[in-house]
Amino acid sequence: MTQSTPRWFVKGDLDGWLGLGLDNLIQLLLILSLCGGVLGYPEELLFGKILPGVGISLLVGNLAYAVQAYQLGQREGRSDRTALPYGINTVSLFAFIFLVMLPVKLAARSSGLDEASAVQLSWEAGLMACLGSGLLEAGGAFVADALRRWLPRAALLSTLAGIALGYISLGFLLQTYAQPVVGLSVLAVILVTYYGGVRLPLPGGLVAVLLGVALAWATGLIPSDAASWRASVQQIGWHLPQLELAALWHGRSQLLPWLGVIVPMGLFNILGSLQNLESAEAAGDRYPARSSLLINGLGTITAAALGSCFPTTIYIGHPGWKAMGARIGYSWLNGLVMALGCLFGLFGVVGQLVPIEAGMAIVLYIGVVITAQSFQATPERHGPAVVLGLMPGLAGWGATLLKAGLRTAGAGAGGSEQNFGPWILSSLEQSDIWAAGLFALEQGQIISAMLLAAMLVFVIERQFLRAALLAAIAAGAAWLGLIHAWQFTASDTVLQLGWGVGAPWAMGYGVMALVFSSAAALRARQSP
Repeated sequence: MTQSTPRWFVKGDLDGWLGLGLDNLIQLLLILSLCGGVLGYPEELLFGKILPGVGISLLVGNLAYAVQAYQLGQREGRSDRTALPYGINTVSLFAFIFLVMLPVKLAARSSGLDEASAVQLSWEAGLMACLGSGLLEAGGAFVADALRRWLPRAALLSTLAGIALGYISLGFLLQTYAQPVVGLSVLAVILVTYYGGVRLPLPGGLVAVLLGVALAWATGLIPSDAASWRASVQQIGWHLPQLELAALWHGRSQLLPWLGVIVPMGLFNILGSLQNLESAEAAGDRYPARSSLLINGLGTITAAALGSCFPTTIYIGHPGWKAMGARIGYSWLNGLVMALGCLFGLFGVVGQLVPIEAGMAIVLYIGVVITAQSFQATPERHGPAVVLGLMPGLAGWGATLLKAGLRTAGAGAGGSEQNFGPWILSSLEQSDIWAAGLFALEQGQIISAMLLAAMLVFVIERQFLRAALLAAIAAGAAWLGLIHAWQFTASDTVLQLGWGVGAPWAMGYGVMALVFSSAAALRARQSP
């Protein structure tokens, strides 16, 4: 085979950059939309701390993966290596906002803190979650293969799919039908290009966004008031990131209560990255797992240290970028452009020009892909375990909707008669809505989903003692309040940690462990 030298940029890198850059742009628009709208973060925090941290984390990771591809290409005498795609982790973004940062803010407000203090505490909790995820990712580089062998794939993928289906797919499907002219038109382009194989002169995602922007302008979705534009333009300027060690130190108390979100999300990122490395190898580019995962982990740690609450990850789709001719340049170019946009505060204006409705079909597509993969990438006989693992995530999303509706109706707005309390449970039970179970599944939903799906996998495989062990672990977690135990605050339901606080669920899991152990004994007795 003829030896060749890798190049830092080729023509196909432009197409690759348009696709990868669009993916990252949508994530940045989500950060602006959710942090500003759902969390109520001020623009000084968003543009002065969070986005600069995001930008540097994208620059560090993309440059590192570009250098990795270049060095391996030089060593192998190849010019056709495609760098690993890299960006903000979509599922972690939603999980940390809705399962960590929002509950922390609501609890802080319920306890009497003012808005600014609650926002600060919420942001610090997000930083700690991001840092914890990064440390797990970096440490997982040394044990990833063992984790992949030990954890059933159905348990991992279904838990991830529960978050993707509820918080991402269904959430954006509702928004699609709230703005049907833009939403359905963009969705149609995504479906015919990503699933229907229709080839267009430009990347399908870019065509979808351009169509969405045009329709948003035509239907009045883009704000025309001068104040919104003036506020966005005022954010343009140099925003130098700073080390946020003090904020991380102040937020250290937020680490333990949210381990039930941080640890599973870190594991997902590790194992998801391994799957994406396998995908890259199938396309002809083999990358070492340890260095690839370390880059990913260090990128996330960098994000947290500089003020971002959002982990990074190796993206799916390496074979697609390779097929369109992208090599190394698309990676470093993506990191450079995203970093400059964040550091110069340009994405406020971009967000005015490109409303989230123009790109939400792409995020909806990501959620569909993740959910479909949970069935496609697991043995067919494990399908029931996948379904069971989806349910806690959907219950958690349902609890979020229910509580948002209650707050909108005035509950938790002040006054003891309006505060959240047992009256909610009794009122809803009359309509056959068991909110107590909903709130129990919401707390530690990622861990409980993983445990339930794994239990059923082992039951299907007739490995009853393993199922019993997992039930015993679930009982211990419930007893300590790591899963299911909850309590009311004035305007929310939150995790309740403590010895014996989850006794009812612990007892239930204990009985499950006895049933599984009895099944193992019965099976042993019946075996010839």
